[in-house]
Amino acid sequence: MHVLPFEDIQGKAIESDEVEGVTMRVAAGPDQGAPNFTMRVFTVKPGGHTPHHHHPYEHEIFFHQGTAEVFYEGETKRIGPGGVAYVAPDADHQIRNVGDDDLVFVCVVPKGI
Repeated sequence: MHVLPFEDIQGKAIESDEVEGVTMRVAAGPDQGAPNFTMRVFTVKPGGHTPHHHHPYEHEIFFHQGTAEVFYEGETKRIGPGGVAYVAPDADHQIRNVGDDDLVFVCVVPKGI
């Protein structure tokens, strides 16, 4: 069994011209013995954002802390702690931190992503 606080997992800053203030931690995945999915925890600083992007796999998102605007296929919605989002394969999407505190969300994707 793999059990520990996510703060104890080494974070990796995501650096790109299309990303600002984003750190990712792999909470559970192939290295922890997960055969099918990878669970990632993202922290986005106030004013930060993920890239505007799409990919051929689905993912599910749980918003733990902060306030986000989620852009999805031309529509933007605000969401806070306890909110969830499903992103279909190839859907155009982006997540922005529009609050004053860190935005923390969990994202589940197929293994190897």
